[in-house]
Amino acid sequence: MRSKILFFLLISGLSFSQQKSLKITDLKPKTEDSVFPVVSYSENPRVENKINTFLQVDQLEYIPGAEGNPFNLVSAGKTSYSNYVYFYSWEKLETPKNILSIALYGEASGAYPESFLIWKNFDLRTGNFINAKDLFQVNSIKTVENLIQKQVKKEVDDFLSQLKSEKNLSEEVLDQIAMYEECFTAFTLEDIGYYFGKDKIRFIAGRCSNHAMRALDELDSHVVEFPYKELDKYWSPYAKNLLSGSEQTDKTSLSNKLYKGKIDGKYPITVLIKKIYDDGGFSAVYWYDKNKKLIEWNGKIQGNHISLVESDYYSEEARQWMLRGLIEADLKGNKIIGTWQDHKTKKYLNLELEEL
Repeated sequence: MRSKILFFLLISGLSFSQQKSLKITDLKPKTEDSVFPVVSYSENPRVENKINTFLQVDQLEYIPGAEGNPFNLVSAGKTSYSNYVYFYSWEKLETPKNILSIALYGEASGAYPESFLIWKNFDLRTGNFINAKDLFQVNSIKTVENLIQKQVKKEVDDFLSQLKSEKNLSEEVLDQIAMYEECFTAFTLEDIGYYFGKDKIRFIAGRCSNHAMRALDELDSHVVEFPYKELDKYWSPYAKNLLSGSEQTDKTSLSNKLYKGKIDGKYPITVLIKKIYDDGGFSAVYWYDKNKKLIEWNGKIQGNHISLVESDYYSEEARQWMLRGLIEADLKGNKIIGTWQDHKTKKYLNLELEEL
């Protein structure tokens, strides 16, 4: 796996002078198991702050500026996903002018230790995380997904043919054949990683094997790449401006965006919108800027209306999460305006947020 990781990084072309005023150092305290990037972007401190906030909240569940070691939760398995996570290295990849792509390599230990390589891509004009779906015209998303699926399936089918052509098939090869015949290849843009290269975009789809079968999986992750020109007829206006180096920014989706505002007009908060699912499922985390502790919101978005719940704690006696607050709000341009209701007192407090 490590050799394949190094291959990914090498083919991307490393560049530390792509954007002259952008520098990346290591988050302190750096140790052998906690090597994590911190962006410095003197040309645009706002963008710098957004990228660092996103990375640290998203990956470490740590709010920049909070007390304590930023790696305490991930290294102790105390994050919301309960895995022990170690970060071993990062790389800044060579990209078009408007884009920052960072590769993060590490290991997560749940039931089993599992190495990972993930990519995070940011728009350097705004500091926003780049969602894959925003890159393509709405009516072209399925077409692009089919192009990716077709290449993954071909790689698997070609390798299957090779395995089946062997004489006197061993038990190991028979196990490989069974694994690849059942391989999931219907990946969508929500399912896969991706990053920008100098003149290509690369999508990385998950492997065919589970952890127990990984030693048999000679293909490992599936890398599908397209020169930018090859996808020209599918790019959204946002992607075309992004890739061309244009300073014109376009509206993008709500997923993975940061908002700042107040509850009751006097309690400053920051919100990170997380993933929004096709069925309208919605999740976010927020924190009061004063005490910097993450609080989860979960619910749905329908059209421009958002309905969320804020849980307080899990009651073993009641066998359910006990509610702390209810949020009803509407998207109005780059703002989210509504109410936060205390579940116990039923008191309503105004909620007003604006995209950072």
